[in-house]
Amino acid sequence: MLSFRGGVHPSENKHSTRHLAVETLPLPPVVFVPMSQHIGAPAKPVVEKGAEVRTGTVIGEAQGRVSVPVHAPLSGTVTGVTEMPHPLAGNRVMTVVIESDGKDTPDTGIGERAADDFTPEQRIEAVRAAGVVGMGGATFPTFFKLSPPKEKRIDTLLINGCECEPFLTADHRVMLEQPAEVVDGALLIARALGVENLIIGVEDNKPDAVETLRRILPSVSDGAQPCSIRILALKTLYPQGAEKQLIKACLNREVPSGGLPMDVGCVVQNVGTAVAVRDAVRFGRPLIERVTTVTGPAITEPKNLRVRIGTPVKALVDYCGGYRAAPAKLIMGGPMMGIAVASDEIPVLKGTSGVLALDADTAAELEDHDCIRCGRCIKACPMGLAPQRLYYHILRKRLEAAERDHVLDCIECGCCAWTCPAKIRLVHHFKFAKSEINARKRRAG
Repeated sequence: MLSFRGGVHPSENKHSTRHLAVETLPLPPVVFVPMSQHIGAPAKPVVEKGAEVRTGTVIGEAQGRVSVPVHAPLSGTVTGVTEMPHPLAGNRVMTVVIESDGKDTPDTGIGERAADDFTPEQRIEAVRAAGVVGMGGATFPTFFKLSPPKEKRIDTLLINGCECEPFLTADHRVMLEQPAEVVDGALLIARALGVENLIIGVEDNKPDAVETLRRILPSVSDGAQPCSIRILALKTLYPQGAEKQLIKACLNREVPSGGLPMDVGCVVQNVGTAVAVRDAVRFGRPLIERVTTVTGPAITEPKNLRVRIGTPVKALVDYCGGYRAAPAKLIMGGPMMGIAVASDEIPVLKGTSGVLALDADTAAELEDHDCIRCGRCIKACPMGLAPQRLYYHILRKRLEAAERDHVLDCIECGCCAWTCPAKIRLVHHFKFAKSEINARKRRAG
């Protein structure tokens, strides 16, 4: 079975939502739309308090080379343009507050297009203008990944349908309910890149998704396709959906230390991103909504929901019957790589793949102890690092040594901490070290 070295097998906990069709959350009365929802420079607000906007109107313009615009997720009146704490980072960022008029009137720029006649450059520009970013959680501007340097020859596009994080089932439902859109979006990306191979990788714990995609493939693709297309069933192993691990499993290529997928001829996109690309290129529809899993033992009725960007998380929880018990921890994303947040008043972002509410039993954090040098973290690390050695470097403030031992290659997947019998918060130490090393480099250069 196709896979990679290392990895772990946390309990999947997907049973509550994997068979539930996506429901559309009613329009919220108010949305809070941060200008920073992607890796790179935040967008700059271009609306003022009192402005009337339509669904899809540009409310934030891209700034700099790595940036994308932000759009109004519903029609209504701008009631505020102000700094607010970022839902995940905590720093204050410009945020546009829109009060809904309940009409959801679309912007005039949205409508069907003759996308099949577009040049690669036109497809990429449509993706940029729509504000599409990676929807698996990384939120890297998609147009930038579709514009590799000319010296980087890309021969393979990988579409990530693994969804290896426990609890989350949003991508699974997208593949089951929108398989034609997934394949069509993937083909549009493939044409923009001019690749020879298109692979959609899905973990083998989702056999229905693999079968659905394979069944729909002939009706979506046509005989004139310039690339081969394969749907691959991959071994269920966390973090199978990480870019470098997906490339290793599907192609047996290894991204070099400090390198990117394009260094081995690949571009990786998420299935949700493929659908967003299809909406952008064929209909000029900006990224203003996404499918999100709301789940966890503290949620009364877990669901998969289609929600508008900027909707307060509390609205999602209320739609799911509220809390079964007061949540001991609320996480945006999955339990392995998600970020704990302090309140459900924060808004859904483009990268919000899930909202996970844990009760006191599941959120309990055991006290960490001294390392017993068992080596489990080394065996589990999918990047081939020595977490134990890195940990001791960082404790002793030997950041140069940690960098030499490739701490910057850590993908923060959490495999080491999950398998550690001493319950050491290894990822916290590695995040700190990476932040300090990068800050020193910025100051030096």
